[in-house]
Amino acid sequence: MLEKLFKLTENGTTVRTEIMAGVTTFLTMAYIIFVNPTMLASTGMDQGSVFVATCLAAMIGCFVMGFYANYPVAQAPGMGLNAFFTYTVVLGMGHTWQVALAAVFLSGLCFIALSVMRVREWIINAIPHSLRIGISAGIGLFLAFIALQTSGIVVASPATLVTAGDLTSFPAIMAALGFFLTISLVQRGFKAAVLIAILIVTAISIIVGEVDYNGIMSMPPSIAPTFMQLDFSGAMEVGLISIVFAFLFVDLFDTAGTLVGVATKANLIGEDGKLPRLNRALLADSTATSIGALLGTSNTTSFVESVSGVAVGGRTGLTAVTVGVLFLLALFFAPLAGMVPAYATAGALFYVAILMMSGLVSIEWRDLTEAAPVVVVCLLMPLTYSIAEGIGLGFITFAVVKALSGKGREVNISVWVISALFLAKIIFL
Repeated sequence: MLEKLFKLTENGTTVRTEIMAGVTTFLTMAYIIFVNPTMLASTGMDQGSVFVATCLAAMIGCFVMGFYANYPVAQAPGMGLNAFFTYTVVLGMGHTWQVALAAVFLSGLCFIALSVMRVREWIINAIPHSLRIGISAGIGLFLAFIALQTSGIVVASPATLVTAGDLTSFPAIMAALGFFLTISLVQRGFKAAVLIAILIVTAISIIVGEVDYNGIMSMPPSIAPTFMQLDFSGAMEVGLISIVFAFLFVDLFDTAGTLVGVATKANLIGEDGKLPRLNRALLADSTATSIGALLGTSNTTSFVESVSGVAVGGRTGLTAVTVGVLFLLALFFAPLAGMVPAYATAGALFYVAILMMSGLVSIEWRDLTEAAPVVVVCLLMPLTYSIAEGIGLGFITFAVVKALSGKGREVNISVWVISALFLAKIIFL
């Protein structure tokens, strides 16, 4: 049955190899079950309910990706997208989390429509390489900035807007310890490096009395506080159209970059240079996004940590299905997830930031028309505290500097359209 479903022999792999690859991938991305509930709880959402929604959305996303697209790519609520949900849409713009969930759901429906019509493939192929890299790096810097804030390393200042906080405080010291542990463990080859660092910091916090011990395992919390709590009346406001578009846009390129990276590592790229079954893979993450919103979490997307599973031999959807089963089992560790303080996940956010910024090495820095938009995106995302603003200003910069430098022909029509939309948003919304 497994051979028929996943074509193991054709892909040069075995059941044992695929299961080991799935376990490896899960261990490298399991931090999301601690980070996502903590981050979304800042909006007023019930943390236990978000924990359940996170595990279920990840399980469903992995199952669809595995059974339908047959890719060794795991899915879960994405970093960056959860930050946009929390710090831009809810805390920044003042919308309720119910409205934000409705915007996520609508963006998922748009994903599905664009995937069916193959528009997403056209958009992915049309966007300049430098902007794709810049968006990923900018989100990474935004996550790093959030980590500095939640740990108290960076605080507000009336004179300079931001300044150094109390670096001797317990949260700051623990955040630094988590970061150092994560980097050293990753460098030493520990597959569960991020997870281990989070658990060590949490354990220290319990020992010194900063966190109350509530047990390790239990039956899953109720998902009722977030399940089907979408506010479509608020999501249909004109001002929210840009939010739906931003969710769609960020998830689109996050998924595209991950799929290309993982497929390249797994040698799944066809002789024509294209990804086989790309449309199925895109449909998998768009479906998971809509279902995840109904459950009560931000956008579900493909995880770059899937590369770790590919590195140990994962080649088919059985790897993703294995990850999905492990997310299902993780539902019974809700008490542990509830004890993880925000500063314990700061190291994980910084590590993810490093991964997301690594692509900057491929930018052609000697060509200022390529470099300038990247710098605009990277700086303005954290400084405006908005992923959407950073992306929009980056696109506008790319189109303008290319045109004024006599390189207007290098600007694809889709870039002009997207730039015009963002410019209209700035002027009219």
